Amino acid sequence: MERYWEILQVALEAVFANRARSILTALGIIFGVAAVIAMMAIGNGARQEILEQIKMVGVNNIIVSSRFEKSKSSEEDSEGDGKSERKQFSPGLTLLDAESIKSIIPTVKRISPEVTYETTIIKDGIRQQAKLNGVTPDFFQVFSMQVENGSMFNYEQLENGSPVCIIGPGIKTRFFALEDPIGKQIKCGNIWLRVIGVLENRATGNQQTENLGITDYSNDIYAPINTVLLRFKDRALVNSGALAGGSGTTIFSGNSVISFGTDGGTEEVSNYHQLDRIVVQVDESENLGATTKVLNQMLKRRHLGVEDFEITVPELLLKQEQRTKDIFNIVLGAIAGISLLVGGIGIMNIMLASVMERIREIGVRRSIGATRRDIIFQFLAEATLISISGGLFGILLGVIMAKIITESTEILTIVSGSSILISFGVAATVGIVFGYLPARKAAEQDPVESLRHD
Repeated sequence: MERYWEILQVALEAVFANRARSILTALGIIFGVAAVIAMMAIGNGARQEILEQIKMVGVNNIIVSSRFEKSKSSEEDSEGDGKSERKQFSPGLTLLDAESIKSIIPTVKRISPEVTYETTIIKDGIRQQAKLNGVTPDFFQVFSMQVENGSMFNYEQLENGSPVCIIGPGIKTRFFALEDPIGKQIKCGNIWLRVIGVLENRATGNQQTENLGITDYSNDIYAPINTVLLRFKDRALVNSGALAGGSGTTIFSGNSVISFGTDGGTEEVSNYHQLDRIVVQVDESENLGATTKVLNQMLKRRHLGVEDFEITVPELLLKQEQRTKDIFNIVLGAIAGISLLVGGIGIMNIMLASVMERIREIGVRRSIGATRRDIIFQFLAEATLISISGGLFGILLGVIMAKIITESTEILTIVSGSSILISFGVAATVGIVFGYLPARKAAEQDPVESLRHD
């Protein structure tokens, strides 16, 4: 061990004696390792964002959204015979749809019917626009939401249509900054609701929220769906003002919203669905595809063949996005790996040149008793020292690059311990592999010929 320690000291002195050459040799390793760490940090950040989005849209969810088109006339001329044809009636998404889905489809684990209204929140003279969401207790389990303070409303309050609500953290900050909101009253439109809980604060990404069904609940109020339908508004009920007669009135017939003009004509002008969407949670991911097909056929029959709904499977979209990002990260990782390969080739070239310059030194060491193994160890140690030092500086540079990317582009990057270990291990391996050939060439030099070399 003492012999190898002395050889290692000789190799270290040789590296420091040629600082400029050693630094230039290590640059390829430095940038290669930094690129690997930065690319893996971007990949880890993208994966973390996907996992957070999956939590926000829920696990194994199918989202059925209401869809409707404005039509200027309830009758259209059919092509060919010139006869008028009345547009097919559809009841739209209703609570009965949600109950039927839950009772008929065996793969459904939970179901969350939702209705949302834009309204005005008022308390102590403070006024703010917000969304009033009518949901069931299953909604909070489907989307993995927890209350920070207070409690969730129960099924008894749901059935009775109790005037209670759960508020988001943004509503708490705005209206209850200096007091505990639990038990306090807040006015939503024309109704008063008692606050029984405050949701935990959870960051919500700004991108893809609408496409993936992610709700920014921070500034929303959640009440039992029966409370919203009974006390606030139900699009499935007939408007009493319209029944009184008169021109320019609106009637909610069935679930259709019909506007009566002074000329007796009608025009469909608004959303006729009782519900805005239904979130269906499936028991297993493998059943998502089959359940989606059954759900689509079932709703078509219930809506008399009218496709006034849209079915989305956010988890499948997220998995596809994750696959795309994984492919992108593999490409970036390959490019970074090529940088390490180029750095290794640079080490080999410089060490081969170093062998040719130090032939006389090799001859002197061999003449005073150094073996071939000693020469191999010396030159191999020099290449390994350069690659390891380059790896250390590359790790530092990679961490700095990851932070710069996060701060300048707002792209989430996560530097993991595994990426550091992998990049450092690759750097050390590159030094050993690409340093062996020059070391072997140095050991094969003839001592007598080496001493004669100028």
